Amino acid sequence: MACPYMNGGDTLPHRVTFMEGGEECQQGVNKVEMGFGQTYPEYLQLDKILTAQKLKSEADGQRVDDEHLFIVIHQAHELWFKQIIFDLDIVRKLLNNTIVDETKTLKIVSGLDRIVKILSLLTEQITLLDTMSPLDFVDFRKYLTPASGFQSLQFRILENKLGVKQERRIKYNAQHYKNVFNDDDLKALNTTEDEKSLLTLIESWLERTPGLKSTSEDEGFWSKYESSVNKYLSDLAKQAEDPSNTEEIKKQLRAEYSKTSDAFQSILDPRQHEQHIRNGNRLLSHDATKGAMMIYFYRDMPRFSQPYQILTFLMDIDSLFTKWRYNHVLLVQRMLGAKQGTGGSSGYMYLRSTVSDRYKVFLDLFNLSTWLIPREYIPMLSPRMVKTLSEHSNLSHSQSSESE
Repeated sequence: MACPYMNGGDTLPHRVTFMEGGEECQQGVNKVEMGFGQTYPEYLQLDKILTAQKLKSEADGQRVDDEHLFIVIHQAHELWFKQIIFDLDIVRKLLNNTIVDETKTLKIVSGLDRIVKILSLLTEQITLLDTMSPLDFVDFRKYLTPASGFQSLQFRILENKLGVKQERRIKYNAQHYKNVFNDDDLKALNTTEDEKSLLTLIESWLERTPGLKSTSEDEGFWSKYESSVNKYLSDLAKQAEDPSNTEEIKKQLRAEYSKTSDAFQSILDPRQHEQHIRNGNRLLSHDATKGAMMIYFYRDMPRFSQPYQILTFLMDIDSLFTKWRYNHVLLVQRMLGAKQGTGGSSGYMYLRSTVSDRYKVFLDLFNLSTWLIPREYIPMLSPRMVKTLSEHSNLSHSQSSESE
């Protein structure tokens, strides 16, 4: 049998010929020689960036190669933090209006998407430090004291701008997190605490969800939702009492019904919701939570398509921050075991306590699934509401910006 790669078994087939040098590919100019603007190294100021890796071990005459990787990883983190803060400020500015121009929501979606992609990169980037053995780290760790990631100003600014509440923070050595910063840094941190966080702006935006409340022209979503939930719960109760069920099955279904009913009552009753906020279990207002649920149910409507993406990206941001914290905790445990951190904290034990829902800014969005009902129970939209949610509204001419 002839080789399939041979032409009749005798000759090789025609190969792809790549264009090599010729007159056309050489027709250009050297703009550097002509003095056009800045060169690549000048524009990026590489002379500053690439000379910022000062190995303390080398200066001490005992160079440890892995210290270079340690410095580069953390410097890269700070650069990415700066970019996230930059994009987050743009998103916050677009949301910080009495009426958000819906023609700008694509820019909000794009900004959040970029933040998600950067955080995805960071969760993987930190694992590069796993290529360094604990013994290698011990060789240069003494040069780090008292430097600690806890002193990262940008990370704390980022947390504040997202909406991490001060009362939910884990204390650092039983002290306030600000105690490690100087006066200038404290001024920057206080400013971010006074500004409207992304959480606050998202809350206000969700409270204005179109079609949420009843009007003289249309019954609002929430009253319809309450009726649908009651019907759903009624059907669950009937299923539990089905004569064909054994007593053991009936007992199990009754318990499930009771638990499900209690869960729905916690969102249908505004007083219960407010109590959950006071207890720290929920962060969004009742109206904002209702708005988010409406977007979830009707995400296929043109006007809710991008808002649904926004809610999804917000959860992605929380998830990736949690994943980053977790990867960091595992790294520290692997490198330090139970040793004290270079900044003076309990190290692994302290970091482990930060991997919790306390640091999830958009925790309420994760919990929305608790109150979703099967599609067959989702209330139908009125023709008027279908029209409202099918037409994007450009309200830029009536925007009233609020100063941050």
